[in-house]
Amino acid sequence: MAERGLVCFDVDGTLVPGTSSSVWVATRLGGGDALVAAEVAYAEGRITNEETATIDARGWAGRTEAEIRAHLETLPLVDGIAETVAWCREQDLRPILTTLAWTPVGRLLAGRFGFAAYCGTVAEVEDGRYTGRVARHLDEHGKRDFALGVAAGLGVSPERCAAIGDSRSDLELFAAVGLSVAFNGDAGARAAATHVVDGGDLRAVVPLLEAQFSSV
Repeated sequence: MAERGLVCFDVDGTLVPGTSSSVWVATRLGGGDALVAAEVAYAEGRITNEETATIDARGWAGRTEAEIRAHLETLPLVDGIAETVAWCREQDLRPILTTLAWTPVGRLLAGRFGFAAYCGTVAEVEDGRYTGRVARHLDEHGKRDFALGVAAGLGVSPERCAAIGDSRSDLELFAAVGLSVAFNGDAGARAAATHVVDGGDLRAVVPLLEAQFSSV
């Protein structure tokens, strides 16, 4: 059966509560403070995600892919992710990850929970180790374009797309879709979203999705 719609989930601050996957790993590698400052500057619009990623990538230099994945395996996550993804699939809604996080984060969560696709910033790897450089940058515009590209491939209009996020990187996507939910969002996300939900369980967004897609 063809999908009735697309549901886009942000990662950092949304599925990963109270922090980002990058800060989580950087802290365990001994370099979290500089990255926290960079992420605050990005959230306030003082630097770009390209600049933030460049700072973050340096902390991965020389680390193996297996080492970074082991740290990512310990990420804190909100409750209800598996159940929400399962509900989307049962309703013929394609669940994807729309995130600026490094691609190993999307790969891990897609494999664990069944998200159909993911985007992300790409860190350069040589011989199984990170070089400390960024292979491909991604910003909030690219994140939006990725989601709309997936939707177009499914024959789904932007009005039949929903986005769940929490901060600056979600605003472009929020403006492009039919339903936007600021899940534990900052002030900017709350102002831009069609709905606001707070809590520690992702299943709290399901009634909004159900109402949005009930007539599709």
